[in-house]
Amino acid sequence: MMQSLSASWRLLRAIAHMLSGWWTIRFRFERLSPAERAQCVQQWAERLLNIMGIRLTVHGTPPAHGPVLVVCNHLSWLDIVAIHAARHVRFVSKASVRHWPVIGTLSTGAGTLYIERERRRDAVRVVHHMTEALRAGDIIAVFPEGTTSDGHGLLPFHANLLQAAISSGAPVQPAALRFADAASGQNSDAPRYVDDDNLLASLWNTLKAPPLLAIVHFGEPQPSTGRDRRGWAKSLHADVQSLRRELR
Repeated sequence: MMQSLSASWRLLRAIAHMLSGWWTIRFRFERLSPAERAQCVQQWAERLLNIMGIRLTVHGTPPAHGPVLVVCNHLSWLDIVAIHAARHVRFVSKASVRHWPVIGTLSTGAGTLYIERERRRDAVRVVHHMTEALRAGDIIAVFPEGTTSDGHGLLPFHANLLQAAISSGAPVQPAALRFADAASGQNSDAPRYVDDDNLLASLWNTLKAPPLLAIVHFGEPQPSTGRDRRGWAKSLHADVQSLRRELR
């Protein structure tokens, strides 16, 4: 009973915080500079983790400025919040997120670029916009697995979006993350969101869980000069796998 009451209180506070973020984006963002918006998003994400009882731990050095393309493993909807809390980036996300109530506004306000995964040719359009954004000095993050995994392994990396780094001359920085029980340090399945998992159930499991750690490990940036995207995707897969092992 106490666990459910605590989770319910966290849920109410999280909803209020999300609505506050929605209001900020709708009515304040136009008056803020890009740097101020980035700081606002990062602070909002840090606060949301705190409300949910999750402590952020960062290993390595997040990118200080762009252009950089960050590639990371994908475990949960919570990945985006954890990475934003470590460093504001522009994510590439599935197009349907744009139409989600409240979350769509939060995602768009944070600078998300949307891709229609059902349309193969849409990757060409997204790569074009990513290339322009990287040339403008942005930090973009992608999940090259293309979907979430169960955390026990790493799915193959899709190479298409790496073309944006090659075309713009931007470096790529591998990163890895995991969620762990704060007391034991063991991996936590509470934020799990894979296959047929339900988003609301995943959120509730996360809120009911004992205090968690969100651990993000940034590797070293890699130059894009002379890269073949398919070969680079395989190499980055090994790099992210190595970063994951270091988090255990």
